[in-house]
Formats: sequence, structure tokens, C-alpha cells
Amino acid sequence: MTAPTTKRAWKLQEFVAHGANVNCLALGHKTGRVMVTGGDDRKVNLWTVGKPNCIMSLSGHTSPVEAVRFGNAEEMVVAGSMSGALKLWDLEQAKIIRTLTGHKANIRCLDFHPYGDFVASGSLDTNVKLWDIRRKGCIFTYKGHSNGVNCLRFSPDGRWVASASEDMTVKIWDLAAGKLLVDLKQHSGAVNSIEFHPSEYLLASGSSDRSIRFWELEKFQCVDCTDYDNNAIRSVVFHPDGACIFGGSTELLKVYGWEPSRCFDSVNMSWGKVADMAIAQTQLIGASINQTTVSTFVLDLTRVAPLGQVPSTPLPLSSSGRKNFTPDRPSTTSTKQQIPKPAEEPEEPGSILDDATEDNSSVADVKDLKEYEEVFKPNHKLALSPPRKMDPFPAPKEDDVSVANQMKSLAPFQPAVGSTKPSGSETYRGESRIPPQYRAPSLPPQQPAAPYQPPAAPHQSYQTPSNKPAGLDPADFMPPQQPSTMAIGDYDALGQMSKGHNSMSALLAARNKNLQIVRAMWSSGNVRTALESAIQMQDNSVIVDVLNVLNDKPLDWNLDVIDLLILPIYKLLISRYEV
Repeated sequence: MTAPTTKRAWKLQEFVAHGANVNCLALGHKTGRVMVTGGDDRKVNLWTVGKPNCIMSLSGHTSPVEAVRFGNAEEMVVAGSMSGALKLWDLEQAKIIRTLTGHKANIRCLDFHPYGDFVASGSLDTNVKLWDIRRKGCIFTYKGHSNGVNCLRFSPDGRWVASASEDMTVKIWDLAAGKLLVDLKQHSGAVNSIEFHPSEYLLASGSSDRSIRFWELEKFQCVDCTDYDNNAIRSVVFHPDGACIFGGSTELLKVYGWEPSRCFDSVNMSWGKVADMAIAQTQLIGASINQTTVSTFVLDLTRVAPLGQVPSTPLPLSSSGRKNFTPDRPSTTSTKQQIPKPAEEPEEPGSILDDATEDNSSVADVKDLKEYEEVFKPNHKLALSPPRKMDPFPAPKEDDVSVANQMKSLAPFQPAVGSTKPSGSETYRGESRIPPQYRAPSLPPQQPAAPYQPPAAPHQSYQTPSNKPAGLDPADFMPPQQPSTMAIGDYDALGQMSKGHNSMSALLAARNKNLQIVRAMWSSGNVRTALESAIQMQDNSVIVDVLNVLNDKPLDWNLDVIDLLILPIYKLLISRYEV
């Protein structure tokens, strides 16, 4: 059986997402094809995964955005800022719904209730707040953590909310009773990510202690723990059928089972600060942050164990026969009435904000109208119409030496010293080894190509003139003199040209990427930061481009700029770089 010719994991895209550092991102977990980002530029930008253009930009926050989250149907998005304020947006209407205030420090995480009109927020002020979207205010504050809250998740039945914190604990809160159910304390590092099993009473938590722990939710005890990874676990997500869990660290994505704990597979992703992962059909989509840029990655789940293989024995999904959550139901009025009403407390001063004044400054700027209507305007179609089909992302070809070997086979045949002379039927360029469909057109019969006649074997006589290097013939380093009929074939010519083209294309792509980063920082007003970034890139071409811009804008020159650029200019002058 031949090995697959395409990659099972690859980087899909990398682009500048904001004019300043990106602080947070979230994928839409319904389709895995939409993404929202928040940054220091105080904007919330929406994207289609795999496309570099922003669909819509939401503005109105007065401080950097530090947490974002899609609604369960990807019809809403909520964003939390450094000031502790939340803004809730209706994506179909492209307008703000609510502005909520109450936290006293940065908001670090958010989640939507699976059925009710509630949003939970976790903050650096150590509190978890439950917000009623309809009433425009906070209905309960859960206090108990001793450090910032990193992650929040509602249980699939909507009765609990779990919070993970820098204080190395996971707490589960009962919404109806308004109290702490359990405090899970076995991690030895900050807990970065938590996820409920899609059906079983099981919770997984990924920590900076480099492990994932599995908590049984009937007796609230740890039932398993993975082996320690090389780096902190930044994100975890269960497969929709609950057969396994994916744990993402800085370098690797690992696929784990539990009871007993085992690692099914490990994939080198090298994605850095992975911020979120989502399952889209037969692919896992991951997204990471690096300063102003965002990168997305794809993993083909059909080629990952245990999903891409037929096990000899069924995988034990629950060896303990534990209880299951109530199956998911649609959000109808009758369903909502069966959900226990969350406990409430007196509203805090300032939790209900005057929307008329605050929301006037909140603007939804649609950047790509066609893409916006296709992604966020589903109601324009009949309700019974099938959903828009989303094909998996095509996998690129595997990086190997097959192409290099093919090009090498087209190189001139050079017999080794003492080797047998090639037969007359094998021509100089070795065309006989090229597949017929790639062969150059045959030459006219009236001008037959003479077979290659190698020069007299130099090993037979080492007598050379005194003005030539001993044992070497300068003619060996020159193109062989061939009859005019021995013109290079089309395929060979294209192969030689493509080598230079690919090298130049890669060079220009890297230069363009560096310039985009400098431009993004420059446009946001951070000229000094932009210049420092350009210098740190150690790319003379970028320095030259920056100098050309400054020469067109002489008013931008000042002592700070001169102090930064005087050394790079000196290095440029003494280098061999030609402008």
C-alpha cells in the first residue's frame, strides 16, 4: 500500500488580524468555519476561516478587547474588555444588542448558555457573573476563586457552569441553587481550558502542569490523568461522539483516551499560542495568536488514530457506566420552561447601562457585504432548505524529495570515472527516462540529434600542460559544445525556470509579510514600535522600504527616528545590498 501523498496536518493561513496586538480569538463551534478576534485596537473582527479578508469589524469598546465568544448558533457574539464591560452583538442585524458592566477588572473568558438567554463571564477580579440578556443586567455573581478565571463552560443540560482559574482549581456552580457544588483541586498549575463531555457526566481540564485530568461528575472525583506533555495544555475539545479528546500545547496536538489513560496519536502542529479548536466534519480546525497575526491550522481526522482506523475491539467510552446528561433539545418555548430558573441576587449598581448613550458609539462596519450575507444572513433562505454545504479544506501535497528526484533525473548524465560508456540509444539529456506525456517534441527527421560522445576519459592520461590544474580540465566546468539541434527540451526549460521562480516568489512573500506587520503597527500610530519591529526582522529590504517611506515624509523624521535608524543605515551602507 502506497503512503498518502497529502499532509494530514497543515497551516491553512496566516494574516494580520488587527492594527495592534491580538489578545483573544474564538472559533464558531457549530460549523468551525467562522472566527472572531479581539485586540488592543479595541475592535472585534469577524472572519471566514480560510479567507484573509475581514467580514465585519465591530467597534465601541473603550479599552482593549480580551475575550470573545460566538453564540451556540453563531448568530451572536459577545466581547469583554479590559475595563470589565461586555458588548453583545446581533450578527444578522449587524447591530449591538446590549452593553453590560459590573466586573472590576479584565474579562478573561465568556460562554453562552445552551438554551436560555444567559451569558457567563469570568474576570481577573476572580468573580464569575451570570448575565440575563433580556433584562440587560447581572443576575448572580459567583465568588470563590482566589485568582483570575481563565475558562468557563456551561454543562450540556444547562444546569451547571464550570470555571477554571489561575488558582489551580476547577469549580462547578449550580445555577438554580446559586452555590458552589464542588471544588476540584488536584492540578499543580493554572487551569487553562475545561470542557464537558458531550453526553456523559465527565469533565476534562487542561492545565499548565502539562496534564489533562478527567473528573467524574456523580461523585466529583478525578478518575484519570494523562501523562505529562512537554508544554502546558492550552486548549482541549472532545470529539462530538465522545470517543476521544484533543489536547493542544505549543508544539503538539495529542489525541487521548481515558479509563485507562492512553495517547492514541500525536501530531506536530508547531502552532504556538493555540487559542481555540473546533471540529468541522472530518477536520479539526485550530487557531493561534502571535502579536498582530492569526494563524489557522487543519488536521485531517480520518488519518488520526483512533478515528481513522477500525479498532479490533470497540473503544470503551464509559467503563464505569456513568450517568448521561439530558439529550440536547431545540430551544423552544416549552423547553426553556423546563430549565430551572437560575438563582438571582439584587442587581449591582451600574450593571444595567444606559444603552441609548453607550450604544451610539458602537458601530458594525461590514467590510465584505457578499461574504457577510452568505455567512450571517441565513434567514434569507427558506427555513426548510438544506444548509450550505461546506466541503473540507483540501490537503496540500506532502513535502518530500520526489519532485527533487524527478528534476535530478533530468540532469545531464555524467559517467563516473572508469564507468561503462552509455549506449548510443541513451541520449545526452536522458529524455528516454521522461514519461511520454512530458517529453519534448521530437526534432525533425532531417536533423537527427547526434548521440552524446563523452570526451576522452581523463583517467587514461594525466599529462596536462603546466598552465592547467593537474587532474582537471577547465572544459569540464563549461557547458558542453553541442550541435544546434540539441536544444533544451520544453519540460527541462520549464523545470529550470520554475526553480528560480519559486525561490523569488518565496522571498517576495516573506518580504510582503514583514511589510504588512510593520504597516499595521505604523497605521495604528505606533511609529517607534513599527521601526523597532522592522529592525528586529534583520531584513535589509524592509529597512530600505521604510527609508523610502520616510524620505517621502520628511516631517516624520525626529531624534527618536534617527537614533533608531542610524545603526541600520550604517550597516546598510557597508553591506553589499544594492538599492
